[in-house]
Amino acid sequence: MKTSWRNASLVAGAAAVLVLTTACGQEGGTSSVGSQNVGATAAAGGYGGVGSGIGTGTSPSPSSTVGGGQGNLGAQSASAGKLEVSANAELGDVLTDSAGHSLYRFDEDTAEPPKSNCNGDCATAWPPVPANDASAGAGIDKALLGEVTRADGSKQLTIAGWPAYRYAKDTKAGDLTGQGVGGKWYALAPTGKKASVASLPGLSTRNDPNLGEIVVDKNGMTVYRFAKDKAWPEPVSNCLGACLEKWPVVGPVSANDTKDVQKKGLMSFTRSDGVKQQTVNCSPIYTFAADKQPGDTNGQGVGGTWYAVRPNGDMVGVSDK
Repeated sequence: MKTSWRNASLVAGAAAVLVLTTACGQEGGTSSVGSQNVGATAAAGGYGGVGSGIGTGTSPSPSSTVGGGQGNLGAQSASAGKLEVSANAELGDVLTDSAGHSLYRFDEDTAEPPKSNCNGDCATAWPPVPANDASAGAGIDKALLGEVTRADGSKQLTIAGWPAYRYAKDTKAGDLTGQGVGGKWYALAPTGKKASVASLPGLSTRNDPNLGEIVVDKNGMTVYRFAKDKAWPEPVSNCLGACLEKWPVVGPVSANDTKDVQKKGLMSFTRSDGVKQQTVNCSPIYTFAADKQPGDTNGQGVGGTWYAVRPNGDMVGVSDK
């Protein structure tokens, strides 16, 4: 699906160029762009209710019944294998098993000491994750993995002390239909806390397992540079027309609304099409329409001209000298 760039207010061209020429390479910024704090939505009561389906846009299939032994229960009773981190646009980093099934925690459990209070029918709706063979994948601290002995004597995986579960109505990898069920069930973050997205600054950084530290926007989406653009003596974008459908510009961001991004050369400029665009170290920045959720880096290296951005404005994998 094509993503359109946001229109910004127009400014007088001559005045903008004058300010730009004197400000580029110096500390500065523009009007702030707000961030939205997206919270979890609790679903209807009961441990077996259908969750909010955050980030999936789907509901469990009719055959995925709770308590009837149908749906995905067979697969969900398997060992967790190497745990993984999945980025979700509304919940941030979510812990999954090696098959991509979301893992959950229960508010009626305890972490200190670890204890599961989900048994019987509850454990049918929320299959406990076996502790055997579970290991930590990238982005997960293996010291947080443990186990607890359940009432039936079986060993259940714990994350930072919290017993881990799957949800029977999650029928495929990436489903999050258990989020908020009964106001007591929540997706697990890799830290063992409830998965949630805190308000992000207009620009900040994250540590990508493949690319290292890169810049992200207020929605956690990877930020890119175009090698054909210019930064000196003033920013010039050469991504125009149809190019912008694939590479939406990042709008103005105040220097006070950034974190861990170099302040020098952090400013906006007025493009040739009249739209204001943000820069990092005076280089125009964009997002990529094919990145569908935070953590995606599908734009890296596209056409040999598009690259993720370092906090100092350099392009990842390209000498910026």
